[in-house]
Amino acid sequence: QLQLVESGGGLVQPGGSLELSCAASGFALDDYAIGWFRQAPGKRREGVSCIGSNSNSIMYQDSVKGRFTISRDNAKNTVYLQMNNLKPEDTAVYYCAAILSYYCSLSSNYAYWGQGTQVTVSS
Repeated sequence: QLQLVESGGGLVQPGGSLELSCAASGFALDDYAIGWFRQAPGKRREGVSCIGSNSNSIMYQDSVKGRFTISRDNAKNTVYLQMNNLKPEDTAVYYCAAILSYYCSLSSNYAYWGQGTQVTVSS
């Protein structure tokens, strides 16, 4: 069974950091592009960052450029999202998703999705 599991969310003060992890089971991530998406209450889901299957392509939403860093460790079958200088507007449920693709995109047409992890940025 193909499964993605996110972890690392939590409550953090503005300016703080969190690292999200997306672990895959039931399949190898080597040939998959991975995207991180988020959805805040009352808002549409939006693409945050993505990484190609061999890290060849990386994309960030403009609002997180310079603060978030995506990376992957195919040996551990895991993708990471390092989030620094967090802002209240980053509060959302964060999801990772996978698609069998060399390149990545920030659109939502991914095949496999995790259940999400809550990130709350508040003082």
